[in-house]
Amino acid sequence: MSEIVQWMEDGTPYSPRFGDRYRSEAAHAVQQAEQVFLAGVGLPAAWAGQPQWRILETGFGFGLNFLATWLAWRGDAARSQLLHFVSTEAFPVSAGDLLRHAEQFPHLQAMARELAAQWRGLLPGVHRLRFDGGRVLLTLLVGDTQAMLRQQDMAVDSIYLDGFSPARNPQMWSLHTLKAVARCARRGTRLATWTIAAQVRKDLAQCGFEVNKVPGVPPKRDNLHATFNPAWEPRKTPLWALGTHAVKATDLAAPLLPTAVVIGAGIAGAACAHQLALRGWQVTVLDAAPHPAAGASALPAGIFAPHTSSDDSVLSRITRAGVRTTWQWARQLLQAGEDWAPTGVLERRHLATPRDETAAHAEIAPDHAASRRTGAHERPAAWSTDPALAQAAAAWSTHASADVLAAQGLPTDDAALWHTHAGWLRPAALVQALLQAPGIRFVGRAQVAQIKASPDAATWSVQDATGAELARAHLVVVCAGPHSNAVLAAMPEASAPQPLPLQSICGQVSWATYGNGEQPARHHPVNGHGSWVPFFKAPAGAAGAAGPAWVMGSSFERDVTELPPSPADAARAHGDNWAKLQTLLPAASQVYTASFATARTWAQVRCASVDRLPVVGPRPVDGDASDSNNSLNGHMPPWVCTAMGSRGLSWALLCAELLAARLHDEPLPVTNGLAKALSTDRTLPARSERPAQP
Repeated sequence: MSEIVQWMEDGTPYSPRFGDRYRSEAAHAVQQAEQVFLAGVGLPAAWAGQPQWRILETGFGFGLNFLATWLAWRGDAARSQLLHFVSTEAFPVSAGDLLRHAEQFPHLQAMARELAAQWRGLLPGVHRLRFDGGRVLLTLLVGDTQAMLRQQDMAVDSIYLDGFSPARNPQMWSLHTLKAVARCARRGTRLATWTIAAQVRKDLAQCGFEVNKVPGVPPKRDNLHATFNPAWEPRKTPLWALGTHAVKATDLAAPLLPTAVVIGAGIAGAACAHQLALRGWQVTVLDAAPHPAAGASALPAGIFAPHTSSDDSVLSRITRAGVRTTWQWARQLLQAGEDWAPTGVLERRHLATPRDETAAHAEIAPDHAASRRTGAHERPAAWSTDPALAQAAAAWSTHASADVLAAQGLPTDDAALWHTHAGWLRPAALVQALLQAPGIRFVGRAQVAQIKASPDAATWSVQDATGAELARAHLVVVCAGPHSNAVLAAMPEASAPQPLPLQSICGQVSWATYGNGEQPARHHPVNGHGSWVPFFKAPAGAAGAAGPAWVMGSSFERDVTELPPSPADAARAHGDNWAKLQTLLPAASQVYTASFATARTWAQVRCASVDRLPVVGPRPVDGDASDSNNSLNGHMPPWVCTAMGSRGLSWALLCAELLAARLHDEPLPVTNGLAKALSTDRTLPARSERPAQP
């Protein structure tokens, strides 16, 4: 459940847990946010003209410091291009309390409503919330401050030390916590806080801060300012095992805007192009097809939904983070009811089979089918037994209610889950919307045959088979799905010891528009043994069809790359889809007997990695990966964002943001552990296992 808050007669929130007020009276609270914290770290002047500004706060509370900082950023014509605000919070309050608190600050209410709209499902871990078109990024670290900061890899420009007083919450102000804070600082990072406790001053100095007392803001007589300037040279263990480091756009030698070429115009490529464009890159997107979303992203409609597992596995956590990202961008870019719908999704979790791709993700040996059926798709036991987790967990996945099951003609005791924040989405609409960002240019019918290092300006020349240049850019990002290794092989200077461990998977769906007199089903989608979307809006020109439609799929054929499928293969896959629907929804499926018999089929090849997780990051080059740029004569190594499997709608936008964060040395949208699980580093042998270089 959310943190219990008591409201005092003057409207001030009070914490029974810590026996202290969250803040002083309203007038002083705003003054403290603006003068103690913003002015205390030199804002807004410090972020003027910067590509990004990164702020770390300890103790989010009701978000007053965040809202005040966001307001100052929004009103500053010289503001940084991006604002990162990272805040720790062990005990999040409810969205309702956030809104009640904001009632005392009329100038912040509109922004507080935007915050409350995304304030849900805050299980322990990292949650990325996005505002102002993705230019303001709030990263909530839910959990103990010290522990959460040690799970993040970041360097920040400003630090707000906030929270309940050292006397009430000594752990927040302990030396070990301040060491974790200092680990996030760069030389010159400025820190501000309202406390002048002697032990806090001593510990900050021990952590490398130069500390000064300054005149305070009422009701405090004094406040504290500090600057990180240790007498020693700070050293951190590199997060990336093979030594691949972020490359900042500001480090490029070219005096003009940095340029990038993204190869592949599916969801992953469009999302990467969008994230780079937000950060000031001029991006050219190349695709062999004449238009974007011509490959697997041409799926008529698909489902985005969380994944659950009894151990809350890497797959489950990365999918939750990805679904939050997809939901936020869909709300911003797409038209609800036309391009997507947040309907919720029912999952019949006991129906996974060894041939189903969802089952293939289970972290159990492939031959243990029975164990897989009970392990994958189970909610962690703590979600039901721990009251502190139950409310946040229910915002993601809960046991399906009798009403939801009855609406689908299922027994009211059926073993099924209900995913609240899930729905259907048309991938092509999302791709088109992402590519509309300023700074992006799409080039179709672009057959990439070779990529050569240019002798000037540290750029890459992307060429076709005749040697004609398709694009020239500082950065190459490969999002070519099953063709990714072929594209990487076209960069001989950036050759790697081995190709990415990718696998091609052919998938076929069956779909149809509702005919005259047919009543479109308005039920929610169902996932499990296949995915069923009973209603979506097929656009004009979709195989000559338009209007309400349904889609069922998908088949799962490993290492199949031939398209189109033979008539016999297409008929077999269509029959499999019909059998899946009958298993998934025995009663409801009978309504579609005639429609299924005349339905269209659609097939494409998807790409997955051998461990069924995406592959994101710079591609280490042959030789010493810790010195990638030098081994390429100053050229940036290629970056990769691929292997989305059948979860592109749930993963691609998050993976693109992760790629951009690593590239620009930004706070990561996920924990270190999840970022490493998706990294290109994992696709290469450990340094000790790699063959010696001649």
